[in-house]
Amino acid sequence: MNGIPPSHPRRKSLEIREKLTAGYRKGFVCEAGLIAQGRGEAFDYCLGERSGRFAARAAEAAAASLLLARRPVISVNGNLAALCPEETAELAEACGAKVEVNIFYRTESRVRRIAAHLRKAGAKEVLGSGRALASIPELFSSRRRVSREGIYTADVVLLAMEDGDRTRALRRMGKRVIAIDLNPLSVTAREADITIVDNVVRAMPALVKAARRLKRAGRPRQAAVLKNYDNKRALREAVACMNQRLSRLAGGRR
Repeated sequence: MNGIPPSHPRRKSLEIREKLTAGYRKGFVCEAGLIAQGRGEAFDYCLGERSGRFAARAAEAAAASLLLARRPVISVNGNLAALCPEETAELAEACGAKVEVNIFYRTESRVRRIAAHLRKAGAKEVLGSGRALASIPELFSSRRRVSREGIYTADVVLLAMEDGDRTRALRRMGKRVIAIDLNPLSVTAREADITIVDNVVRAMPALVKAARRLKRAGRPRQAAVLKNYDNKRALREAVACMNQRLSRLAGGRR
């Protein structure tokens, strides 16, 4: 990152890319993860690379859901580990959630590398490695393999990635699913109970702040926040935000 001038207009974006390529060199980000980042950047540009009010409300509802859960779990892939390892550990601590590595292109070495990176960032316990794993019914990718102490028995699962088939499978198991997805049109966004349409590098810090604030406020306030949240409305507002920004750009306005 030393070669990126502080005045560069795309500095934040380039810093994110550097973190991901560093994760790739260390062996826990895969090639497909780099492609997914490029797709996400396109949607983030449509948002103006800012967090909308719809994202803030979703983050607050997500934090409330994690705090009210009996067995909350944060599911981590290589990209999230590369970009937000400290925030993942902080959110787990704030919500009493477990952290589990769950990846599509699964190898035990990748799982171990991601887990080690998260522990170095402050995560106290990271699940997902080893052979004593359960399987999510009706899911046929490597992501079906989950820890019995984690995702398999969780009541609330945070997915910081686009993962439509797993979102559906987890909901069929009776779990509440929280998704962080820059694409408000994706299957993941539409199938999740709560969708934070935002860049994960902004969403995770917002989640940590919301969780700490709501933890102090107590369970009645947490329940009220969750009850008043409307995910369909949030998705509509995200799409409208993108449409308005694209219309402004088409008209020559910033």
